[in-house]
Amino acid sequence: MTSNRMAPGRVALLMRSVLVLLLLGGVAYGQPPPGATPPPKKETPPAADQPAPTPAQPAQPTQPAKPAPARKVAPAGKPGQKLMVDKVVAIVNDAVILHSELMRRTAPVTADLDEVADPRERKRRQDKLKSQVLEEMVNEELIVQAAGESKLEVSAKEVQSALEEIKKQNNLDDNQLAEALRLQGYTMSSYRADVRRQILRMRATNMLVRPRVTVTDDDVRARYDAMSRRSAAVKRIKLRHILVALPDKPTETQIADAKRKATDLMEKIRAGADFARLAADNSDDDQTKFSGGELGWIERGSIDTEWEVIVFAMNKGEVRGPITGPRGLHVFQVTEVERNQQKPFAQMKEQLRNEIFRKEMERQTKLWLDELREKAHIQMKL
Repeated sequence: MTSNRMAPGRVALLMRSVLVLLLLGGVAYGQPPPGATPPPKKETPPAADQPAPTPAQPAQPTQPAKPAPARKVAPAGKPGQKLMVDKVVAIVNDAVILHSELMRRTAPVTADLDEVADPRERKRRQDKLKSQVLEEMVNEELIVQAAGESKLEVSAKEVQSALEEIKKQNNLDDNQLAEALRLQGYTMSSYRADVRRQILRMRATNMLVRPRVTVTDDDVRARYDAMSRRSAAVKRIKLRHILVALPDKPTETQIADAKRKATDLMEKIRAGADFARLAADNSDDDQTKFSGGELGWIERGSIDTEWEVIVFAMNKGEVRGPITGPRGLHVFQVTEVERNQQKPFAQMKEQLRNEIFRKEMERQTKLWLDELREKAHIQMKL
């Protein structure tokens, strides 16, 4: 019988579907609906000595207040009964991030760490991931708060449309989606709220950061010209050589004699002598001397960097030497040069514009987040 349970990797993919959906579906650069109203603030936890609302009595939105250090997540019990307390791991202005929220977010990225045998290494990696995810959650909360100040909102219809697309992309029905979410500690209600916040964050980034980004035709042309210079660089060369061998520990006299021989060979080649014949008569490389010294096609990155810098700067027919190698001195000649091909500007213009815009959006978003963090009251309690 086929199980409806999902593998952790599939569930993790599902949890990332919203962001992919937003980027591909255009929500990230969409316009907010007319008459937008401020989004509700995250609910502030009650003080430690007050019971939390029972599941049958959902808490009503309240005015933001200074958060208490912890929130009770179980209904009040009988005297002496233990209550589960949800720890606050970060305070962001008048909002809090709870340990349960952090653990739910880290679950998809820490699942594979169970395979790490060393418990100390496993804990080190877990702690590092938790810290990274918490930093992301703080940034996300700052963006949501900025959206609220700018009176941006997301409608229930938009959230439902996103959920329908997620089900379609992952080939899920309602029950399978609910089961996948349950494995990650989500209810459908909490996941709807998470989807709404993701859409809101993307909308805030679009509305508040995008005006900072301008891509001109000159920017696009400059990028194309830079690419053209790189593309005109040599992709691969056809190379041949003559080796003048030296012993492992040559004397100064041996080195001088080898240099004179290599220089003499170069002068003969430049004067018109046949390279292949000189290689057959003079090269100490028995593997190539009788094939004209041919080394074949050489790709970038396939030879020592010192040699690559020299031979990839050579033109077709050019001879250089003597060049020192591990076996002695070499005389090189490039017989063929293959360069990268570049598409015409008209064909690449929009692609380059989009690439420049995306990178500049990333840069400006980081600067904007730095500004938000500088003005915010943030306490990390992890």
